[in-house]
Amino acid sequence: MPTTENALTVIEPANERVLAEVAQTDASGAAEAIGRAVAAYPAWRAVEPRDRSLLLTRVSSLIEERLEDLAVLEARNAGKPIADARAEIGIAADTFRYYAGAPERLLGQTIPVPGGVDMTFREPLGAIGLITPWNFPLAIASWKIAPALAAGNTVVLKPAELTPLTALRLEEIVLEGGIPEGVFNVVVGPGRTVGEHLVTDPRVAKIAFTGSTAVGRRIGALAAESIKRVTLELGGKSASIIFADADLEAAAAAAPGAVFGNNGQDCCARSRILVERSAFDRFLALFGEATAKIRVGDPLDRESTMGPLISAAQRESVSSFLDGADVAYQGSAPSGPGFWFPPTILTPASTDDRAAREEIFGPIACVIPFEDEAEALRMANDTIYGLSGSIWTRDGARALRAARAMESGTLSINSNWSVRVQSPFGGFKQSGVGRELGPDALDYYTEVKNVYIAT
Repeated sequence: MPTTENALTVIEPANERVLAEVAQTDASGAAEAIGRAVAAYPAWRAVEPRDRSLLLTRVSSLIEERLEDLAVLEARNAGKPIADARAEIGIAADTFRYYAGAPERLLGQTIPVPGGVDMTFREPLGAIGLITPWNFPLAIASWKIAPALAAGNTVVLKPAELTPLTALRLEEIVLEGGIPEGVFNVVVGPGRTVGEHLVTDPRVAKIAFTGSTAVGRRIGALAAESIKRVTLELGGKSASIIFADADLEAAAAAAPGAVFGNNGQDCCARSRILVERSAFDRFLALFGEATAKIRVGDPLDRESTMGPLISAAQRESVSSFLDGADVAYQGSAPSGPGFWFPPTILTPASTDDRAAREEIFGPIACVIPFEDEAEALRMANDTIYGLSGSIWTRDGARALRAARAMESGTLSINSNWSVRVQSPFGGFKQSGVGRELGPDALDYYTEVKNVYIAT
């Protein structure tokens, strides 16, 4: 069980001061939480769909009622501007409300077969292990918790050690909303002990993980030993393709948010901006002007549009990408305490440069020219990742043609918006396995049971 003797110290990224001391657990504590989830599963699965819907709706309403408190906590813990934090807490509430309608929509099929009637049912899996990241703590947790509970599963959530505070607050909200004890459990502790126990414990039916591709590979390998179901939402190196016929002003105005939003700590960040050569200089100038409007500062200051990085280690990692780089623009950031890093635009010589190939997870954009559509698509697809991306053009046929050719799970045309509660989200290649959000998410928290009746 968690003990204060082994407390986890949570640091506020904007000032490097202690924000909270959180009791953390170990593998034995994780095992106890799994036991609670397994014990609660039969009764939760048996709750009538209508009643399960009402409980999830109540949780959504409670999140909305506490939106400001949760947003301030998220802003301080994750270092994100308060406006962004408010939007993300709103997304969490919307996600619970969306999946509140799911229990009564988990429909099967009747299938014509010789000699009888064949039907299918969507059945819950059991106790689910969720492992979530530090960049969008409550929002991404809600993407997993809500569909898992809606489908009749119970949950053990391990939030990131850097950002556990809103998850712990959500545990209180879920209980207050009337969901029985044991149905939703939060365990705080290291990934190497608590996380790996969730993955290897045979009582856990599925793991849903969001994080780095390297950790995702390990989780996939460990889960394979017991044929455990997995959903993996992993890294990205997303490309924006900007053709010369695009609305360059609109593309440049949207680009800073696509790369520097959430301080660049976003697996969907369009950090590779590929621009048709004839429009390259014009776009780069417009992009620089738009980036200069970013204000890096205190997350609780409503004028701030970018905060600090999550930790000193993350700042050191991001800084390493500037070694020998061709810097076209670099903004300013506060000095003194805080893990600050300015928005930066690079113009690497080719897509082979390290900054153009590796996931940076910080506010650095690479702008690279291309000659024609074929080269743009080759460059966009030349990566192990395939999570997100954008295409900017006024040519509708080209937009659809390029979208079909890009090896990416989530694309936007003349937009940089990746995530909507109502539609599926996930990646190609080493950006992951499975889909979250939309109706598709429910498929990954249920199994199909086939029943044949001879007539």
